[in-house]
Amino acid sequence: MKKLYLTVIALLLLGPNVAQAQTNQTNLNQTELTKQFMGSWKCDFGNDTTFFMEGKLYGTGSEYNYNYAAKGKLFMEGKQLAGYDKKIDKIVYVNLEKGKDIEMLALWFTSTNKYIITSYSDIANPEKASFKFEGEFKSPNLFIEKLIINGKLLKTYTMTRVK
Repeated sequence: MKKLYLTVIALLLLGPNVAQAQTNQTNLNQTELTKQFMGSWKCDFGNDTTFFMEGKLYGTGSEYNYNYAAKGKLFMEGKQLAGYDKKIDKIVYVNLEKGKDIEMLALWFTSTNKYIITSYSDIANPEKASFKFEGEFKSPNLFIEKLIINGKLLKTYTMTRVK
């Protein structure tokens, strides 16, 4: 009984996703696959609004700077630091956007060119997440992301590498 009690306490302290991580191992090299995001990217949203993102390696992870501009004028910007968490076999992101609260996200590849991004708190059950992105690299210079809110496709974005 004491051993069961200690196991339950350990699971509570380590969080609900530890047991899930053991069964969801993909055998994909998440760190290597994430390198596909390195470089400069651009997405046109219409109405003269553009999203820019630059990813580069930083230590054992990666760093991203991004901004949104409308009619050439910057209106939002942010930074992300990302790193691989081997316990859950996912890339964990900390997102800081000017004027907003900190946000924790997780990304994981489900194949060599497809991935999911959702809130860190929703990684154990992404199909029930309030939001998620389903992304796919169509080529080394183009990827698409589908924004899904409450299980419904809201918008599809196309990101193109800036040369």
